[in-house]
Amino acid sequence: YAEQAAPNGLAEAFIIGREFVGDDRVALVLGDNIFYGAGLSELATRAAAVEQGATVFAYPVEDPERYGVATFDADGRVTSIEEKPEKPQSQWAVTGLYFYDNRVLDIAANLQPSPRGELEITDVNKVYLALGELFVSKLGRGHAWLDTGTHDSLQDAGAFVRTIEQRQGLKVMCPEEIALEQGWLTADQVLARADQLGKTSYATYLRRRAQELAGA
Repeated sequence: YAEQAAPNGLAEAFIIGREFVGDDRVALVLGDNIFYGAGLSELATRAAAVEQGATVFAYPVEDPERYGVATFDADGRVTSIEEKPEKPQSQWAVTGLYFYDNRVLDIAANLQPSPRGELEITDVNKVYLALGELFVSKLGRGHAWLDTGTHDSLQDAGAFVRTIEQRQGLKVMCPEEIALEQGWLTADQVLARADQLGKTSYATYLRRRAQELAGA
């Protein structure tokens, strides 16, 4: 883990994490953001495979003035990104999930603080936009983007996840289940993990999914 000692802006993550990133491409996701919907893993996989440029995701919101806002032309190409505009030109907010090539390390290091004293992720995206290498993927109906940065929004997200899980009988973001589906863990390893968790509902779920997926 690396600590951001002061709230100096999202782009500082690439300064703090420079050694961790090394020569690789990099993804950044905000810890208080939750994404849910069919096909999201495929969208993220495609974004991670882009060797040159940046990919961000936009989502329609009622209050775009709270976010970085993307504007598009008639052909769906992004034309501008503006941070927390007083008069937003679109409803498309840029979400807290970003994919960049390795140039982002130098781009972030050369940023100047904004008027509010932060290194803005929007300014990073503007550099890629000026290069013609910013790709924006729209998340529309069928996807949920939840920001859990306040008590109210955290409760909203908890209610959403609880409803999905109780209705479907499937967990939202179960790391062991995902690892099993991707082939990173075997069914026996997941069952061993369940044994470590004792008599909990989570352990019961892991046992069920390991058996179901092993028989698939």
